[in-house]
Amino acid sequence: MTTRANAALVSAMLAALPMTLSGTQAARPPQAELSNGELKVLVYLPDAKTGYFRGTRFDWAGVIGRLEYGTHVFYAPWFTGTDAALRDYTATADAVVAGPNTAITGPVEEFQRNLGYDEAAPGGTFMKIGVGVLRKPAEGGPYSNYRLYDIVDIGRRTVETRPDAVTFTQDVRDPSSGYGYTYLKTVRLSAGQPEMRLEHRLRNTGTRRIENSVYNHNFLTLDGLPVDERFVITAPYDITSTRPPNSALAAIRGRQIVYLRALTSNEVVSTPLAGFGPAAADYDFRIEHATARAGVRMTADRPMANAALWSMRTTIAVEPFIAIALDPGQEFTWTLTYSYYRLDSGK
Repeated sequence: MTTRANAALVSAMLAALPMTLSGTQAARPPQAELSNGELKVLVYLPDAKTGYFRGTRFDWAGVIGRLEYGTHVFYAPWFTGTDAALRDYTATADAVVAGPNTAITGPVEEFQRNLGYDEAAPGGTFMKIGVGVLRKPAEGGPYSNYRLYDIVDIGRRTVETRPDAVTFTQDVRDPSSGYGYTYLKTVRLSAGQPEMRLEHRLRNTGTRRIENSVYNHNFLTLDGLPVDERFVITAPYDITSTRPPNSALAAIRGRQIVYLRALTSNEVVSTPLAGFGPAAADYDFRIEHATARAGVRMTADRPMANAALWSMRTTIAVEPFIAIALDPGQEFTWTLTYSYYRLDSGK
């Protein structure tokens, strides 16, 4: 991609953001602006009619539209436009267009499995944690997290905002399937530090056991920079993979994944990130950019059940998974911590 084309693409990506922290725009989606003196964060609030994301794949709570640390911007749209007819996304040399279940930004989570789809009759209901009660199509067919399903009930949602935190609560039950949950998520900025915490609590309020996994897609778009050899991903363990990345684009080197050249057009680097152990300490990834001299560290208080990398020319997504198993009445908590830093800061 030429420098001029890349600059045009970055401008289009930034234009796709409905509102920056300092800008204004009519008919903007509901949002909250958080700050702790170190970070400024734009958080989109769930809304079935005007929300930034209304798909049926990702959790609606805590969608991060933009995060600023000093002169750096860590999250913004990785796509230049949207198309309701798209299953996932398409990429050309000059544009990246996302479908309704993929057009989302920042550290966003998906509960990987649905609850009750296979047992539901055609036209019946099932659940997706973080979204609500959905309807199985009349024609049936296998479940796909890329399909946009009709939403039957988003449950009872509440939002509590503070200057440095926002808490989302969703309570939803589906008597026909027997599933139900209460889900609480808080986006919190740590006092006096360039650190953001995503705190979660999930309680099984239904009559059936919940077995699931949740992962964060982590759509990093550091300063709108293209994904190339200046980015390095580091894990605390020696990375192994049954499906290594395209050897012309990237390589696994011990505990790191390095890019060998700039990704262009619709090129993708993806690979499983195996080799981790059973301790939460292995959930510890860093993504750094040599020229920007900035990075982000992602940790958790729970061990990983799986991990993967997906990236294309406008975004890097390290995706760690956490397993969840809840009998009725039980609850599960997990916290993800994001630390933002400058490479010359000694952190």
